[in-house]
Amino acid sequence: MTLFLQVSGAVLMAVILVLALKTHSKETGAILSIAVCCMIALSAFHYLQPVFTFLESLENLGGLNNATVETLLKATGIGIITEISGLVCKDAGNESMGKAMQLLGTAVILYLSIPLFYSLIELLQRILGEL
Repeated sequence: MTLFLQVSGAVLMAVILVLALKTHSKETGAILSIAVCCMIALSAFHYLQPVFTFLESLENLGGLNNATVETLLKATGIGIITEISGLVCKDAGNESMGKAMQLLGTAVILYLSIPLFYSLIELLQRILGEL
């Protein structure tokens, strides 16, 4: 929890600095925003380690194949990266590029999910075939 509070404080200070920099140099403010987003992402990995461990134990317990959990993690990562990229684009004054980034992220997640959909269809066919 201490790391969260430290990062939150640093982010608030960075926001104030970015606001001050935007009047003088919009580019420097955008670069600082991107750097802070990277710092936040690195800090988030600290909290995600136990989640990865839990997912691994869940995978073993439920007999899930590694590809299923890997696809879910990839989709989550793509969603997070897409959201951050879209917000950075919006902050930089290009909201349409941010929306296009969100469209791309959605398309990639759907593309990654195709094998999961096939697995779901196979499972439903087995369940309905047993009735």
